[in-house]
Amino acid sequence: MPIFHRKAFCMSMLAISAALMTSCDSGSDASKDGVISKAKPEPIAMGNPAAGKEVYRFETFGNEGFWTDAARMPEGVLAAKVTPIDALKIGLSVDVEMLPPALRKALAAELATDLSPAKAPLLNDVKTTVQIIEANAVIGIVAKDSNRDGRIDLAKGDKVGVSCTICHAITDKSVYDLPGGGSIGRRVDGPAALTLNMGKLLATAANSRAVYPNLQLELGGKTIGRAPKGLTPASNEAEVDAYLSNPAFYPVGTFDDTQDGHGNPVVNVPLFRQDLAAPFGSAGEHAILENIGNASYTSNLDPTTLVTPEGRAFLEMMGGAAGVELAAGYAKILAETKVTGHPFVTASSGHPVGDVASPVGRKVDRTKLLDMNAYMVALQAPKGAHVDTAAAKRGRERFTSDCTSCHNVDQSVPVPTILVAMSDISPSYAPEVLAQRTAPLSAIQNSPGTFDDKMIVVDASTRGEIRGNALPMLLDLDRRSVFLHDSSVQGLDALLDPARGPQAPHPFYVADAKQRSDMVLFLRSLDTGDAH
Repeated sequence: MPIFHRKAFCMSMLAISAALMTSCDSGSDASKDGVISKAKPEPIAMGNPAAGKEVYRFETFGNEGFWTDAARMPEGVLAAKVTPIDALKIGLSVDVEMLPPALRKALAAELATDLSPAKAPLLNDVKTTVQIIEANAVIGIVAKDSNRDGRIDLAKGDKVGVSCTICHAITDKSVYDLPGGGSIGRRVDGPAALTLNMGKLLATAANSRAVYPNLQLELGGKTIGRAPKGLTPASNEAEVDAYLSNPAFYPVGTFDDTQDGHGNPVVNVPLFRQDLAAPFGSAGEHAILENIGNASYTSNLDPTTLVTPEGRAFLEMMGGAAGVELAAGYAKILAETKVTGHPFVTASSGHPVGDVASPVGRKVDRTKLLDMNAYMVALQAPKGAHVDTAAAKRGRERFTSDCTSCHNVDQSVPVPTILVAMSDISPSYAPEVLAQRTAPLSAIQNSPGTFDDKMIVVDASTRGEIRGNALPMLLDLDRRSVFLHDSSVQGLDALLDPARGPQAPHPFYVADAKQRSDMVLFLRSLDTGDAH
């Protein structure tokens, strides 16, 4: 199943193993077990960045049909009486510049209080939540004038969809910041939404069973993921919501964006300066930027495409018998929950099924994708943290000595296009082959732990490359509290601490605590060097 957003898997490569560092020698060429590639990133086709800004923020390609009529998110918000305070607790953020002036002023006054219902009635009223959504001020939640009467009124048949910014935009927190949650302020496109509780948001939908392919399922009598038990077509709404709402199963700041039936939410990552980021996806399965957007909108944000003939063929191609079972189970759920008129996404059909450019045989408007490419390339990375200069210099020297076999010191140039083989980045990787697939697809295989869960079905073999991890941009690290794409390590110091053990994923450490502290400061200070 496709991955749609680039997922960071590590923040530095600190050598403790000569063998690993030899395999990461930047003078090497790519090989079937190799890691380094001299291949240049594919040129990024770009359109109009001004138009791309609107696509990035507000384009849904019709997925409001899924989120309103299938998942029934607005219905769930009303039923659960989700207040603006509740929305902030989920990690949603509000673009203050989109609010009507009177509402903006009233909310500002209430935010200066203790936020109790008596002193902040608007912030404790679901009707205010609806007002904010209708103003298109909730970042990533897009209200559409579906009945085309010239105004947005959800009570009169207008609908709500989801855009890229749900996971890839924040605010400057200039009005309000809820620690560990969302914020209110001016919109900042590009940075990852690290405090968004996507699982809890999905659980808010009145029919959260509609996102079945993206959940941890029981397929072929087995389940893979953080939860001890997988969901089935017979699982009721409460059981699905319990899974989604459990941060041990669906960590905050992550999104399970693959329709593979595995519970593999991965850390949200930034979409600024995408000219520096190729290849795209945790597994580097996308060489071309626009393919991520197309895959995201044609299946991830409207998974009902998976029960079309092309979608079923795709699931069988990628998942074999498990894919067939998944499609059948999903079709049963859609029928039981009376979801009709799908798929909802507006896209052309008849394209090759399984191709990275059209996984489910569909493509959305390419002009809009190219416009969005241009906008994501133009988005600047945040400035690095202000840290002790001398300490950061020492950290830089250590980084230069130990880490540049894989990572750049200069973050203004593209990351190396290498894929780090799973056996190198995770020494304990010992996968069991679950099923063979037709070449060039690799076998479906799983190793203990969660680190490889995203790669069980999805990897770069879709484009003839090895199974492994792509390198991330080392930018905006000061905001990060969890590391590795599976959200398994808390903090940069822990990532670099040899206490994690030589068999842990990304086992590249700094043993000396003082030197490790210097390295952390250096990493937190990184930016592209632009004056912004």
